[in-house]
Amino acid sequence: MASGAQLTVTDLRRATRHPVDHKVIGEHRRLGDVHLHIANISAHGLMTEGELALERGERVVIRLPEVGRIEAHMIWSAGDRAGFQFERIIRLEDFMKMIDTLQPNPRLRPTRR
Repeated sequence: MASGAQLTVTDLRRATRHPVDHKVIGEHRRLGDVHLHIANISAHGLMTEGELALERGERVVIRLPEVGRIEAHMIWSAGDRAGFQFERIIRLEDFMKMIDTLQPNPRLRPTRR
């Protein structure tokens, strides 16, 4: 029996990441509440900084502004950083609203067309 996440989206690490400094509490099936510090985010996933008691393939459910609850699967970890892929891609409109909330500094926000 295979363990870990069975993800269908291939390597999306080239997706545009937006730097953020946002702390959330994730829900994990075994550990309960897990504190996460999000360092960057894209419509496909996020990167955290700080030690985590999670292993590759494990899942957490987090709540993001404008997006609401979303499940994220740990894809990689290196030292005190970890990368997570969302269960679904965040819609562009919701993503842009979320970035406006998470990046209060307008110079860090993406340029609007």
